[in-house]
Amino acid sequence: MNHARLLSSFFLTLILMLAAGAQSAPSTAQKTQPQPTPPKSVIPPSWEKVPVPPLRSFKPQQPQRIALPNGVVIFLQEDHELPLIRGTVRIRGGSRDEPSDKAGLTELYGAAWRTGGTTSKTGDQLDDFLESRAAQVETSALPDSTFLGWSSLKEDFDQVFPVVMDLLEHPEFRQQKIDLAKTQIAAGISRRNDEVDDISERESNKLALGADNPLARTPEYYTVSAVTRDDLLGWHQRTVTPGNIIVGVSGDFDSAAMEQKLRQAFGAMRGGSSFTPTKLEFHPAAPGIYLVEKEDVNQTQITMVDLGIERRDPDYYAVVVMNELFGEGFSSRLVSNIRSKQGLAYAVGGGVGTAFDHPGVTRIAMGTKSQTTLQAITALNREIDKLLKGGVTPQEVKKAKDDILNSFIFEFDSKEKVLAERMRYEFYGYPPDFLERFRAGIEKVTKEDVERVARKYLRPDKIAVLVVGNPKDFEGDLGKLGKVTPVDITIPEKKPGM
Repeated sequence: MNHARLLSSFFLTLILMLAAGAQSAPSTAQKTQPQPTPPKSVIPPSWEKVPVPPLRSFKPQQPQRIALPNGVVIFLQEDHELPLIRGTVRIRGGSRDEPSDKAGLTELYGAAWRTGGTTSKTGDQLDDFLESRAAQVETSALPDSTFLGWSSLKEDFDQVFPVVMDLLEHPEFRQQKIDLAKTQIAAGISRRNDEVDDISERESNKLALGADNPLARTPEYYTVSAVTRDDLLGWHQRTVTPGNIIVGVSGDFDSAAMEQKLRQAFGAMRGGSSFTPTKLEFHPAAPGIYLVEKEDVNQTQITMVDLGIERRDPDYYAVVVMNELFGEGFSSRLVSNIRSKQGLAYAVGGGVGTAFDHPGVTRIAMGTKSQTTLQAITALNREIDKLLKGGVTPQEVKKAKDDILNSFIFEFDSKEKVLAERMRYEFYGYPPDFLERFRAGIEKVTKEDVERVARKYLRPDKIAVLVVGNPKDFEGDLGKLGKVTPVDITIPEKKPGM
């Protein structure tokens, strides 16, 4: 019986295959029709000969800007790809504006604002409400601003958005959540010397900006402990005022309807005065070598720092190209010469720093094994010297510009990213079309521009070199390269003098 079934199945399959073949076979008339000759494929003799089409014009969809009479600025960006609505409230005032004896205030504020809930709902109740709708409402803080952001399904916006306004208008900062946030921040302080990268970033900022600069300030146990609930409420009252708020909303909505809802919500806010940012003064450390001894590592982190420029500087575009050519691109000089050819670095890179409203931090960094520390520093100095002496080729400049422009679009490949950038320009007072100016600015950069800004902003006589590692394993005395200043990274348990 099994053989009979198998034979029957075989013949049935054969009949179906023949039938399918008959249906798909071309007719005689079709066979006699002349077929078009496929175009010949031209294979370039080299990858350098592959034709590259010109870049298309970059004209992203700009968000709609709405300025309310009370000072609140709103941006709306429709995006119907997904049934989601996301929003951000950015508020002027951040960690650089907090009192030095209460460093960590805004970090604590960002942590306890959302978890502390409102006068009508605890943070735990808000958790339950939001989780049942797969929604999020979060708060955070940066050096110059604090944030309240949310995300929800389109259908839940009218239930989630009132939570945002309730947190803005009626925060409670419950003491239990403040205490929890303090414990978490203290745990972070206790671990801040565990990782070499964390030490390098923190201490190099102090060298570049000045230890007394608010941007380089470090929270300590005693400064966080000094922050009270009244301080958080006072900060909220001081900063959450209409003239200090920028709102951005993107997602699946009708702009006219959304504008009406936001006007009604934010237009009703009253009181407060414009926030005046703290004036920043920069006192960089003297040039030289600064050593953080860390005996539990077998590699060294080297960071060269200096002050950079603001993005509104006319040299900004030339600096971007120079950075790409010198240390930020994967085919840059630092990567090609120090990492690939000499094998001295696990990772290497950097360039002249840029920031929106203050000089950025010029940072050139690399990681190397302990036994090649002096050799690595010498190699970095050699590459800087070579760049300053000229010799930049037109091919290097062209490749750097191509790399920047070809990857630029991916930084703003969504409407939400364009909205975030437009909000930054509003916050820092940049022209609305600053993003569109970028391509033209890069294209105009010449070889001479790159060499000029290199000489202007890469200043060996101003550079401080931070070395984090175990000097017992170095291949020689670090003092051979210059004066060495020890850096103490001990975490103080209490305020000095107490």
